[in-house]
Amino acid sequence: MFPLKLLPTALLALASVLTPVAAEEPLSMDIDTLYREPALVGTRPGTVAWSPDSARVAFAWNNSGGNFRDVWAWSPGIDAPLRLTRHDRPGPWNQRGVSAIAWADAETVLYVLDDALMRQSIGKADSSEVWKAKELGRLSSSPAGQYLAVTTGDGLWRLTLNDLEASPVQLLAYDDPANRISSLQWSADGRHIAFVQTDARPLPERDIHYYTREGHQDNRVRRAFPGQDTAIFRVGVVALESGDVTYLDRPRDTDYIWNYGISADGSRVFVNGSDLLVKHHRIDLYDVASGEREVFYQEHDPKHLRPDWRAAWAPGDQGLIILTDRDGFLHLYHQQDSESSPRQLTSGSWEISRFWVSQRDGWLYFLANRSHLADKTLYRVPFGGGDIQRITVGPGTHVPFFSPDMQQVVTLFSDDRTPHDLVHIDPATRQAQQVTRSPHADFRRGRWAEVRYVEFPSRKDGVNLVGRLSLPADFDPDRRYPLIVGSVYSDSVLNQWGGRQSHPTWGLDQALVAQGYILLNVNIRGSWGQGRKHNQGLRYGYGIVDIEDLHSGVEYLVKEGYADPERVGIWGSSYGGLMTMMSLFKKPGVYAAGIAGAPATNVAHAYPGQRWVMGEHTGEDQPGRYESQSPLYHSAGLKDPLMIIHGSRDQVVLYSDTIAVIHDLVDREQMFELVTLPGVGHGWDAEAPEVRRFAFKKMIDFFNRHLMK
Repeated sequence: MFPLKLLPTALLALASVLTPVAAEEPLSMDIDTLYREPALVGTRPGTVAWSPDSARVAFAWNNSGGNFRDVWAWSPGIDAPLRLTRHDRPGPWNQRGVSAIAWADAETVLYVLDDALMRQSIGKADSSEVWKAKELGRLSSSPAGQYLAVTTGDGLWRLTLNDLEASPVQLLAYDDPANRISSLQWSADGRHIAFVQTDARPLPERDIHYYTREGHQDNRVRRAFPGQDTAIFRVGVVALESGDVTYLDRPRDTDYIWNYGISADGSRVFVNGSDLLVKHHRIDLYDVASGEREVFYQEHDPKHLRPDWRAAWAPGDQGLIILTDRDGFLHLYHQQDSESSPRQLTSGSWEISRFWVSQRDGWLYFLANRSHLADKTLYRVPFGGGDIQRITVGPGTHVPFFSPDMQQVVTLFSDDRTPHDLVHIDPATRQAQQVTRSPHADFRRGRWAEVRYVEFPSRKDGVNLVGRLSLPADFDPDRRYPLIVGSVYSDSVLNQWGGRQSHPTWGLDQALVAQGYILLNVNIRGSWGQGRKHNQGLRYGYGIVDIEDLHSGVEYLVKEGYADPERVGIWGSSYGGLMTMMSLFKKPGVYAAGIAGAPATNVAHAYPGQRWVMGEHTGEDQPGRYESQSPLYHSAGLKDPLMIIHGSRDQVVLYSDTIAVIHDLVDREQMFELVTLPGVGHGWDAEAPEVRRFAFKKMIDFFNRHLMK
């Protein structure tokens, strides 16, 4: 028997939500019920913003499970959040409501609704319009609460918070929507704004032709292939008193910027970046007044694949805190200056994904999988050195939002049996209080899958692999089950509701498990969490080493007697579609059926960033390498049932690439099924609810025909 590891009970898992009630009928676990509207699992809270005095937190939410999010507020110690706005109105599936939130003062919230900046005071019945501008984007209050920075479709603007009736002041203008500010941050003194301006104009333009019931459509997009021109990234600083804008002179303005930071007094800026192949990591430090640049930190590794590097100013601006995997795992280091060696602050065979620095008391907070690969829990360590303290209790996944004084945190929490909700935590006492309760009351009637974790060796090289296994509620260890591997992707072994969150497949998974399938996700090579050597195993390996990792999981479950070797399916979308096709094309007989959604059939048409894995490509230098990683060149091996699902408006993976594979399959009279979703983009299961339900029903029918024998 294999070690099925069941993680402990979830943090704040409410018994009233998760425990079935005997007097009630079990919930029907079909697609229509699971994806009904309003949402059975509720609406995930988002757009979190703390008040300047750290006394309240505002967020966008719908407590009834609808798409439209209004503004809510909550204070520590209060039982339930307060609804501040009531704009909720029926509308299309993509009518999301409030898109940005900031505080004008301790009692007044500013927010963006459509193209209007709105104001709402706590205790007041009605909101009022402050300003209307095209393509309102980010809202960012200065640390002292004097100004509000706002991005729009034509520039960067400043509003005075204690005089919102005054005309906004434009700090930076741009007249092309392809050349705009993509991020900004304030200096602690509130007198400077650092920003990144992304210029996508060098990218080639392409026409995506498709048809809807309205007829022919042409979606013109900027889209580069590997080896073609990429975007330009400029870093600038605005001095609010003078209005002067200073651009920093980067050695190569096409190099990636992973993050950046401005010093407390606005005099210095660090830029944490890399080359386009993410093999050379470098942090440059600039003197804003003189424009002088020094290389603060650098490291080169020709096998590097993942740009997980981050940096931040150390307490008191005493150098930088750097997140890097220089010792083989992603850990924190402190470097005083460019002449110093980095001082390691954390270590171990686990990894950190994000971190935050408290300038007030010197604590370094970080998210890590120290307790288990699938977890992202919150810890802290003193800047000067000392023991690591765990802040969040129990397993699961947290996305934290710290108060301005860093003394409180609200996290978006979830685990394998708990949909996402906000939880307040006092770091000093570790006391937690649930803020929102999103799932519908019917959620408790569901016979939800039991999620466990397995470990097994790679069939290729013996490397330890970790899997997330979803089992029926009445799982019988003495029975062999049909197995579905998927949805396959990197970073898919996560202890949170629905696992990987890029696609809303939680209900599909539950429907399949309820019908008697077991599901497996594998932390394939290239994934975060198991160190540099593990993720570097994917180098030049799309559709090569990754599908061996998936096959290893199949062999393991078959060997242990839980999976029926004659009834194994596989599915995934995008890169997961690539792995699905390659698994069918190169491993006939292993899988009895596969579904490839929006499959990346030709990596020469991938985004340029995929060269991190594939290597350089200019059309002449490595044609063999690109062909070896592209399903288009391996389709002759198809022997088993294949379904392809693709939206005709997809600009990420071109629909024409699916047609190219289909041409070859037709020429060889190889059988397959094609589901075309008219006018649907890359996230085909995240668009209109009726499209999602239709596609998922087609998938279940396909798997049932081929695996439920």
